[in-house]
Amino acid sequence: MTAQSPPIVMEPPKSGQGWGGVHPPRLGGGGDSGPEDGYPDYWRKLHRARLALVLGIVAISVIFVTMTAVFFLRQASVVIDHGTGRYIHEWTPIQLPVRLLLWNTMVLLLSSITMECARRSLARDMVLAPVAGIAGIRLDRELRPPWLALTVTLGFLFLVGQWMAWQALRVHGFHVSTSGPSPFFYILTAAHAAHLAVGIMALVYAGVISLSRSGIEHRRIVLEVTSWYWHFMGVLWLYVFALLQFAK
Repeated sequence: MTAQSPPIVMEPPKSGQGWGGVHPPRLGGGGDSGPEDGYPDYWRKLHRARLALVLGIVAISVIFVTMTAVFFLRQASVVIDHGTGRYIHEWTPIQLPVRLLLWNTMVLLLSSITMECARRSLARDMVLAPVAGIAGIRLDRELRPPWLALTVTLGFLFLVGQWMAWQALRVHGFHVSTSGPSPFFYILTAAHAAHLAVGIMALVYAGVISLSRSGIEHRRIVLEVTSWYWHFMGVLWLYVFALLQFAK
């Protein structure tokens, strides 16, 4: 009589949170199997950061629209001349340091170009990051210009140029207390410079976390949001410059 061996039962591999279980690979973020799907919560965090940026841009735009409305109301206002009894305008046009302001504009627009180069360079690094993590694969590190440092330097140059423009107006006798468009020049340009300084601080923070080898997804979120804010500062300056030059 031949002895029969008991049948062998193959148990399916466990998955989930049990001890010794086999965990399936997790994809994060976008859910569309894109290049960033390997970064958990990347798209969600980027969406929140973009939403905060939009709200900030809307708030800044409201401030400058309000100042523009006050600018035109002040320009159209009249007062009574007690000597003649006639209505006169107190609005006295000023001669802006146009050449200096044009140089400042070129510097700021150039900084937008270097800002975009920095953003695209980091985006490329993020796409290649999963490949670089594979054993046996070595990526050639090409020499790239320090786009982020160049953007910060150009931002500081713009602020220095704005200070020089303020000094040029003071030399010609136009102060904050002078009637006409002079106060609006100081208020509008100072408000823009203050918001640009916020962008510079964000760029410095992006540079610090880059040197500290922080997670590339966090660095890209910071740089992505800051780049769009920086471009908005460039467009806002073009608006302020055109307002002061052609509506004075």
